[in-house]
Amino acid sequence: MKMKVGLIGFGKAGKAVANVILQSNEYSLEWVLRQSTILEHRHVPEFLGIDSKEPGLIFSTSSIEIEELLSKHPVDIIIDFSSSNGIYSYGKAAASRKIIIISAISHYDEDEKQFLSELSSKTIVFWSPNISLGVNYLMFAAKLLKKIAPWVDIEIIEEHFKGKPGVSGTAIKLAKELDLEETEISSIRAGGIVSKHEIIFGFPYQTVRLIHEAISREAFGNGVLFVADNLADKKEGFYTFEDLLSPYFTN
Repeated sequence: MKMKVGLIGFGKAGKAVANVILQSNEYSLEWVLRQSTILEHRHVPEFLGIDSKEPGLIFSTSSIEIEELLSKHPVDIIIDFSSSNGIYSYGKAAASRKIIIISAISHYDEDEKQFLSELSSKTIVFWSPNISLGVNYLMFAAKLLKKIAPWVDIEIIEEHFKGKPGVSGTAIKLAKELDLEETEISSIRAGGIVSKHEIIFGFPYQTVRLIHEAISREAFGNGVLFVADNLADKKEGFYTFEDLLSPYFTN
């Protein structure tokens, strides 16, 4: 039986993730919840032009309360691609029902992080500021190289689409993991770049560059399914990509 999924947020990333879920043989997209009423009561497969029997019904937060939605359309997993304060709209209701929470929000303040921690005492909670599998491989490789040569010079460059505000959450996390200041991150905003992160290691007489580039936002969907697969046997608690990837590097 397929695991039932609810998706919160239906922007560019949310649509790409929905596309990937609809093509999965193990997960069923039950519904999408978004703020706008424009697509309300339409079906995601129809909207995306995908031949699928999954319901994927679109709801608006202005028309239905989360408690009613979860009662009428129960799910096993909620995937959050909405906003940093979106967790408050569904977190308690999901945790009380033991629904797995997978958050792909790029940045949380300390209050939201604390709230996620509180929810994790009742259910499985996962958060990653960048949920693509490749960029998290990048982070592992970078930390390993830093461990081998802790004295090496390191620079981080992040590139995103023209309208993305602030420094990317992924770049900030990379800097933190590599003991760098946020001021040491260089940001580029141009055109329709999806997401690119480059870490430059400056050794004497040589340079190592680790690069991850998301060609399509569907990469986030592949990451979501990897996370969902690897959370299946976990107990209540708070998890990150490092928790899920570590066993692959140590075995």
